[in-house]
Amino acid sequence: MCKDKKGRIGRLLLGLLVGLMGIGTVPSLDAQILNIEQHRLRSDSSRFLFKGSLGMQLFNRSAAADDPVNLFGLNASVNAQYEVGRHAFIAIGQMNYLEINDNPWLNFGFAHLRGHLYAESATSLEIFGQYSYDNFRGLDPRMLLGANIRQRLTSQESVELTVGGGPMMEWERWQHPNTDEIREVSFLKLNAFLVVRKSLSEWVDLNAITYYQVGYDEGISALRHRWSGTVNINTRLSKRWSLNNAFQYSYEDKPIVPITRFIFDWRVGLSIDL
Repeated sequence: MCKDKKGRIGRLLLGLLVGLMGIGTVPSLDAQILNIEQHRLRSDSSRFLFKGSLGMQLFNRSAAADDPVNLFGLNASVNAQYEVGRHAFIAIGQMNYLEINDNPWLNFGFAHLRGHLYAESATSLEIFGQYSYDNFRGLDPRMLLGANIRQRLTSQESVELTVGGGPMMEWERWQHPNTDEIREVSFLKLNAFLVVRKSLSEWVDLNAITYYQVGYDEGISALRHRWSGTVNINTRLSKRWSLNNAFQYSYEDKPIVPITRFIFDWRVGLSIDL
């Protein structure tokens, strides 16, 4: 195998390794549907909750002087929640950037604001806005504004079942992956979701979240459908060991530009509690 080809393969493997292991915060599977349920902060006492992170990685490493590998990575995240009376206000932000030999490999981020009115009631209202970008898939930017009615169907301690939905307005700007063509679109969409959390037994917990969005595109005279979801199954093997299974998926039936319609991420791991 020639030296240049070895170098290209090495840089590709390096990028994949960093993408899998993460530089701080690993981005969501799909930047278009933010899994808000995974970012909710919960506390029994504090009315203000905050989590933040900031990280940077920089190195120069190579086996050959004429084939250097320079890597620069930067990531930051913030998750804040403030409760006022019966209402909760949430701010979530995330940014990930990775550059290999002056070539951007990953550039992803979002900022999300949400007001959850009557948050502890069985029926509540959510108002939200979001700005996001995902240069790896050619999306920059995506903006949306919407509202949801959220209905908690059960209040049992061992099971949670919540449904919700409402209208939202979405603006997107896409770049064709093979050309310099730019496409800008806007839709009025229906947004719906289902949240299931259940203790299947003393040892097994299930968490599942499904999102669905649909909007009519006058440009193609057809509906555009988008599904996204996460399924987590946590199994306690012993007092200290647990097996974690996480499956994320996203499907879009008519992408604005030709990108992969169905993408998924399946992760299995062991955890220990000392």
